[in-house]
Amino acid sequence: MRMKISNAAAASGCHLETIRYYERINLMPSPERTASGYREYSEADVGRLRFITRGRDLGFSLEEIRSLLRLAQDPDISCSEVDQIARKHLDDILVRLEDLQRMARELERTIDHCSGGQRGQCTILGTLGQTAFVAS
Repeated sequence: MRMKISNAAAASGCHLETIRYYERINLMPSPERTASGYREYSEADVGRLRFITRGRDLGFSLEEIRSLLRLAQDPDISCSEVDQIARKHLDDILVRLEDLQRMARELERTIDHCSGGQRGQCTILGTLGQTAFVAS
């Protein structure tokens, strides 16, 4: 069954402008067109869009998704390449999580020191004007 971009967007959970973007960067193949020029998508296209959308939901970069799509198309590959990409991505997420937790602690500390006085004594604005804190 063939469908228009709005239907493909609804079926995949991917915004239609994002679908067009994925086509421009060759993450999605150029779709077939009707005689009047409308894009037409297949179930396989929608499956690919779901794959990309889910990958983005998990924080994979577009280049990581491109690699995963390439690997997914080769039935003879070992899962080890996919595993390597996923493990590296997980390591990156854990580092970002540590950074976010550190930032949250610093912001919480700054907010806790806020006395609610005048702008001239605002600890939040004062802290933002200081030299950045060092990641630990």
